[in-house]
Amino acid sequence: MSTKVTWLGHAALSLETGGYNLLVDPFLSGNPTASVGPEEVQADFILLSHGHSDHLGDTVAIAKRTGATVITNAELSDWMGKQGVKSHGQHLGGGYQHPFGYLKLTLAIHGSGLPDGSYGGNPAGFLLTTSDNKKIYMACDTGLFGDMRLIGEEGIDLAILPIGDNYTMGPDDALRAVKLLEPAHIIPIHYNTFDVISQDPMEWAQRVESETEAKVHVLNPGESLIV
Repeated sequence: MSTKVTWLGHAALSLETGGYNLLVDPFLSGNPTASVGPEEVQADFILLSHGHSDHLGDTVAIAKRTGATVITNAELSDWMGKQGVKSHGQHLGGGYQHPFGYLKLTLAIHGSGLPDGSYGGNPAGFLLTTSDNKKIYMACDTGLFGDMRLIGEEGIDLAILPIGDNYTMGPDDALRAVKLLEPAHIIPIHYNTFDVISQDPMEWAQRVESETEAKVHVLNPGESLIV
């Protein structure tokens, strides 16, 4: 059973896996690169990496409309409960067997404050083992860190990495991340939404493919990759 990964723009993703619809960081309203609006997406689960507005986005509205469960860190899970949203709290290094697969929260070097000033706990990435045992690593908003090598030891089929710089890894550090992770495939995200994170993804892809064995898939918002 394959997994369909669709980039919705910025850091928002849609995953269709094991008969379930997952959304990741669904910042759609106010996102100039978004390929869909929040009223158009379906979700059984929403993975929320941290509390910044360009990742929290439309999480609450979508979860209330669809009945989706939000999977995030414990602090954000508590906050979701106060918004009247179903949630499942985990924490860094902790995994859980969800209906769609085994999901572990990984380290992310970033912040996580909520737009209302609430404490958002620790930011996270996600390591998903699908029902057909594919490994998908979503780094989410992070800087480079050496323990990416440990994540890579899992055997990563697809890594989804930010390349925009300023707020996250830029192209140089994202290339170093690829060398630590050694994934088979890569999708770059979190670039060209705003001027401050403008990058040339095709140039980056050429660099990665000339220096590693990974295959880079530069998607336009709304395009998909089957894993």
